[in-house]
Amino acid sequence: MTIRPYRQDDLPGILSLFHDTVHTACAADYAPNQLSAWAPETPDTAAWEEKLCREMVLVAEEDGRLLGFGSLDGALLDLLYVHPDCQHRGVGSTLCLFLERACPEKVVTVHASRTARPFFEARGYRLLRAQTVVRRGVDLENFIMELEDV
Repeated sequence: MTIRPYRQDDLPGILSLFHDTVHTACAADYAPNQLSAWAPETPDTAAWEEKLCREMVLVAEEDGRLLGFGSLDGALLDLLYVHPDCQHRGVGSTLCLFLERACPEKVVTVHASRTARPFFEARGYRLLRAQTVVRRGVDLENFIMELEDV
């Protein structure tokens, strides 16, 4: 597995991986309408491109195959997604470690989904509070968590 910086030609693969991961890995924790609001069938490609160019984004790949990606926006671990077929292989942990080490602050914050919360708790993140975010008019619960002394 190789961890490398995002390139613009990664965008189609990232969009596909994001959609598939949300609709597969998170299906037990969120209702179908919530999954569709979070990861719609037709993504806003321009908004994604702008976001990925603005943040520090890392990609995990193996033999040319995209395994996962993550991003850091200042001290916010903003995105962390691993292909459903590649979960529980250390891809998320490796990406997370690289992002945590790149954090310019001593504290990393994440807004973890219900699905991702146990992953972050196992890494030592502490729960600050639950929150509700609205995506395309649909409420989604997630959790503000932080890791100190990174």
